[in-house]
Order: sequence, then C-alpha cells, then structure tokens
Amino acid sequence: MTRYSAFQLLRQGFAGQTGWGEAWRDPVPKRRYDAIIIGGGGHGLATAYYLAKLHGMTNVAVLERGWIGGGNTGRNTTIVRSNYFFPESAALYDLALRLYEGLSQDLNYNIMLSQRGVVQIAHSEHQMELMARSVNAMLINGIDVELLSAEDVHREVPLLNRDPAARYPMHGGFVQRRAGIARHDAVAWGYARAANALGVDIIQNCEVTGFQWQDGRVVGVETSRGAMQAGAVGLAVAGHSGVLAAKAGFKLPIQSYALQAMVSEPVKPVLDTVILSGATGIYCSQSDKGELVFGAGLDLYPSYAQRGGLPTGQTIVAALLDMMPAFRSLKLLRQWAGIVDVCWDYSPLIGPSPVAGLYLNCGWGTGGFKAIPAGGWLLAHNMATGRHHPISEPFDLHRFTTGRLIDEAAGAGIAH
Repeated sequence: MTRYSAFQLLRQGFAGQTGWGEAWRDPVPKRRYDAIIIGGGGHGLATAYYLAKLHGMTNVAVLERGWIGGGNTGRNTTIVRSNYFFPESAALYDLALRLYEGLSQDLNYNIMLSQRGVVQIAHSEHQMELMARSVNAMLINGIDVELLSAEDVHREVPLLNRDPAARYPMHGGFVQRRAGIARHDAVAWGYARAANALGVDIIQNCEVTGFQWQDGRVVGVETSRGAMQAGAVGLAVAGHSGVLAAKAGFKLPIQSYALQAMVSEPVKPVLDTVILSGATGIYCSQSDKGELVFGAGLDLYPSYAQRGGLPTGQTIVAALLDMMPAFRSLKLLRQWAGIVDVCWDYSPLIGPSPVAGLYLNCGWGTGGFKAIPAGGWLLAHNMATGRHHPISEPFDLHRFTTGRLIDEAAGAGIAH
C-alpha cells in the first residue's frame, strides 16, 4: 500500500488530486474463473474478499454493471445494529456487527465506524409492553440491549418532543449501545481494495446478460464484455435479484421496492445517537459533516426507480418534525432511494439456488448495509464448501416449502 507524507497529501490537495495511485486494478476479464460474483456492492465485494482470504480462492471476479458501490451500498443510511427478535436473526446480524467492529483493522481501511448507539422509541403503552417483551427475547439471544423509560429516552435524546399532547408522545424505548453507523462508501472501497490486493479481478461496466449451462448446471455467465466460465457463481445484486433469477429460469419469493431517504443542510452537532421510531418508521442520525440523515418506510409499490414518491417523502418529514420540532427550519439538501428486495418474511435468502452452481445472497430488504460483512462471509462459505454455515442454514430458500419462516417484519419492516 502506498503511504503519503503530510507534505505529499497537501501537495496532492493543491494539485487537484491527480497523482493518486489506483485503489484497485482495472483488469481485462479472463475467460475462466474459479468463482464469479455478480454485483459490485458491499455484499459482492465482501464475498470476493472472504473467498480469497478465508478459502484461498484468488481466481475470482466481481462483475458490476455500473461502478463499485453505485447501487444500494451508496444509497442507504449506514446504520449497523443487531437487535433482532428471533435467535436466527440475532446470530446473523451480530456476526455482521462483530465483523464491523474489527473491519477497519482487517481491511487496513478506516470505515469510520461510530458506535454511538441506536435508540428505538415506543409511542404508546401497548408499544412499550411489546418492546419490553422484545428486549427480553434479545437478552436471551445474547444481544446487548437496555430497556428505557420515557425519562431515560429524553436524557438520551434531549431534542425529542416532550409535549404529552404530541402526535407521537414518548412512552419509553430501548437502546443497543454497540450499534451505530459506518461510512458506506468506505466499506465498499475498503473491501474492493483488500480483495484486489489478494488477486481478485474487479470488473466494472460489465453487465451479465445470461448464464452458461452444462448438464443442467450453471458453469459461467454471458456478459457485455464476453463470456466467462466459473466453478461457482454468486448473485449479490439486491433489488435486481429477481431479474437475474429470471435469466436463470426460476422465480424468487421477493418483491423490489424503492426505499427513500434524505439529508438536511449541515448544522452543529445536536444528535449524538441514532433514533428509530417503530410507529412512524422514522430513523435519523447526524453525519460527521453535520447533515441530518433520515428516512422511513418503503414506497409500497413495486419499482426499480432509484427515487422515491412525494407522498412518502412528506410522511417522513412530517413525522420527523413532530418528534423533533427544532428541525423545522432546516432545508433539505437532497433525496434518493435504493431498490430493496423484500422477502415474504422480511428475512434474507442465503445459500444455493434451485439451479446447481448458482448461489444466492439476496432478500435483505431494508437491512442490507448492516449485514454486509456477514452476507459476504456466509456466501463465501457456501460457494467455497458447497454447504451451509450453521448461521446461514435457517435462511435457505427451502424455508418457503417447509414453512419454517423467520418473520422479522417488526424488526426489519421499517427502513433502517
């Protein structure tokens, strides 16, 4: 890795940053790989990195239709947490959080992890009762959470509306203090650079148009840059998982929606944690630049558009301002949306597809960013060994035929 002195950094700044070395190569695609990952977002890059690091598979390609991190990885609100209800989900997301906690050191790249805590709010006595039950379940699952009274919540977040006549009054909540936020593009770039250093080919502007077959097995892909053969192919394309599955001849139990968010103009530090509201779907944090980053639930109509509708946007802003009236004078800077693929039970799909040689990492819905390290780690295990890791096994596609669903709608159904 190239290291720069303080003087060299200053000179680069004044020179228009034209002398930096490339963070990863721009290779010519090979005709044959041991493994191909379709999708150059966080999950795809993490899969390639763990294939190379943990399983010794370095003849690997990551194929990205656009540019690295240009999909959902660059279009989210960067929250990481593991406070889920079911034991299977708790194990999955806590694996991700533990990996996040060591990721800057592992990748030798600062992902700007800020474990500032996530406070989830209850707005009624009924919600508070259910929240207490959820906290008990999480503690049994080994997740570090604390139940909060209304006064506790106001001490954690002084800006919250204290008016008992507010549309969304505060009745309490709970906090996971290990949770927080990370820098989304740093996660993608860190994995890309580390995978590249281990020999992985990262091929951008390469659209997969079809699959190569032999005896009913996927043995490669057809792309806009030519055909490539592979011993195993992994799908990590988030909102376009259904599209790629259709090209392989099967249908997934998922639907794609737009999930929008927005940022305000920057202000001085006023919010030192992340807040989530189950009743409104609102979540909000403050970036290191001072912007408020917030959003809420899905635009509930199927869409592949990377933008959201005005009605949902109005609902998001109205709920946020009722909860924190001090923000009413702020201006919005920009708005965007990611395309999220939602499974029927709001839990992901990890493991083999109905077609031999093709493996799935999809259906993360609103939880994709927080799961990046675990999603990549588990898909790499599947592709390298041909079998499930115990953490990924409950999330196999077969659960939709056995009925062993993992219904995390309450934990994952809002946008966070």
